[in-house]
Amino acid sequence: MPDSMINKTHSLLDRRGFLRHTSALLAAAGPATALVSTVMAAAAHGDAPVGATRAAESTFPRGAIYIPARAWNAYQMWEHYDPKIIGRDLGYAQSLRLNALRVWLSYEFWLADEAALRQRFSHFLQQCNAAGIKVMPVLFEGDGVEPTAANIRNTHPLTASDVLSPAGHIVMKPALWHGPLKYLEWFMEHFRNHRQLLAIEVQNEPWGAARHRFAEAMMRRAAKHRGVVRLSIGGANIHQSMAFIHAGADILQTHPDFPPSAAAVKHTLHRVLAMQRTLKKPIWLTEWQRIRTGESGWGHKQLTGTEWEPDYASMAPLIRSRPVGNFFWSLMLKPAWLLAQRRKGTLNGVFHEDGAVWSLADARAISGDMHFQATERKAWPHWARMIPESIGMPVTLRP
Repeated sequence: MPDSMINKTHSLLDRRGFLRHTSALLAAAGPATALVSTVMAAAAHGDAPVGATRAAESTFPRGAIYIPARAWNAYQMWEHYDPKIIGRDLGYAQSLRLNALRVWLSYEFWLADEAALRQRFSHFLQQCNAAGIKVMPVLFEGDGVEPTAANIRNTHPLTASDVLSPAGHIVMKPALWHGPLKYLEWFMEHFRNHRQLLAIEVQNEPWGAARHRFAEAMMRRAAKHRGVVRLSIGGANIHQSMAFIHAGADILQTHPDFPPSAAAVKHTLHRVLAMQRTLKKPIWLTEWQRIRTGESGWGHKQLTGTEWEPDYASMAPLIRSRPVGNFFWSLMLKPAWLLAQRRKGTLNGVFHEDGAVWSLADARAISGDMHFQATERKAWPHWARMIPESIGMPVTLRP
């Protein structure tokens, strides 16, 4: 996604601008407009009616985004799938007392090798079952660069990126949606009743009118073929998610990656809980990282101080104190998924590949275990050091 588009779209995540942007977003929501307007008004005034949510679990998902450390996009995760790496990383997830993971599948890899994707994802689910971890797979992606042959196999630290899925030209033309629809129906046929699935996320962050229409069509088709597993949409904010309720979304999401303060985190949590009661649907925080009191990292300005490094401890205690499902980004220590953040030196994650952690404070805050022990190593992975070196940042921090 070009930086100009990222700047525009992520400006919608500004909590202070939430109500200012509501009217424009609701205009595209069609049949959901009246419902969304009512709920937004109730949440804004803090007078949402009390009621039970649809959350069926006795405990909420406490999870992480999972992409193997050296996979630069979802295609690479499944092309280079290694059972030994998966088993090792699930052990790290268990040590943080996680009960869920959010992972991306890949339409493009399905096109290349349908049988391999089914076998590898099934194996992943088996391993997660053994580890006591549920899974929320993401079928389509709304962020990243176009999924060209070069982009999906790019592993250069300065240019490799997450990829859109499907490609932009397919999203723009409904006559070309037969491929994605076939993939979606294939997935639903094989996995819609799988006991290891926490939910099925049809689309992550459907930015723009064309991808919104595409995501809505995919959600409706998924709802037509639904099984016992609930459906979700990866909304970057609550109102983007709410526009898909009428299409069949059972679970809504919001992505407060880099809030500016603890007060902003508390405000988001308050609104999530209020709107859950109103909608009687779960709303999960499925991407959160750290508080940044300076720049969010989505604009043109550079990050200040050490706001490029992981700091889950700045948010984890607040989130753990509320009854809300959540997933932090990410389990494994990785350079930023999107180029706009990576060019500013953003690093996220908890575990190095050898089991050392970037920050003991982060691991303890996420797990709730103040006695958690591991080697603490605040050093960039050797295979990614080109990134900080290219922008004049240290590759190792002093203790």
